[in-house]
Amino acid sequence: MLRTAVSIKTGKLAPSTILRRLGSYNRQNRLNRAFHELGRVVRTEFLLNWISDVDLRRVTLGAMNKSEQFNRFSKWLAFGGQILEENDRDEQRKLIKYNHLVANCLIFHNVCGLTQRLHEMRKEGVAFDAETLSRLSPYITQHVNRYGEYRIDLSRRAPPINYQLPILMY
Repeated sequence: MLRTAVSIKTGKLAPSTILRRLGSYNRQNRLNRAFHELGRVVRTEFLLNWISDVDLRRVTLGAMNKSEQFNRFSKWLAFGGQILEENDRDEQRKLIKYNHLVANCLIFHNVCGLTQRLHEMRKEGVAFDAETLSRLSPYITQHVNRYGEYRIDLSRRAPPINYQLPILMY
């Protein structure tokens, strides 16, 4: 394993070559077993750090919660069904990317609306603290009509977005 690492570091061997060879060899070869055991050591070390470090747990769980919120949000937007009916991998990828595009557009819309409303409330004399602002989420869905009738008016123009709004300081 050390020779493999040195070969990769010196540029004599590409990492993709190692991965290709490991994929084609018997799973019981020595190099494959050594990398597998190294992976177990790294996972064990991370778990021990995770158990003993409260801040690491807080950061890890916070990141996991954020990704789970996005997944719930995008699943809610895919109201036609979560089943990928296509058996073509490229078509499946397109469906997922389209869903993420719609999710990101709605998130942008929500953030713009929240920012404008917060500025209006600030002008009205409402004060915010850091705790309140940290609880806001761009994954708002109450104002979205998923099953309604949609009329497209191509002559209608969206109001301009003010990208110069300052960041609210609490």
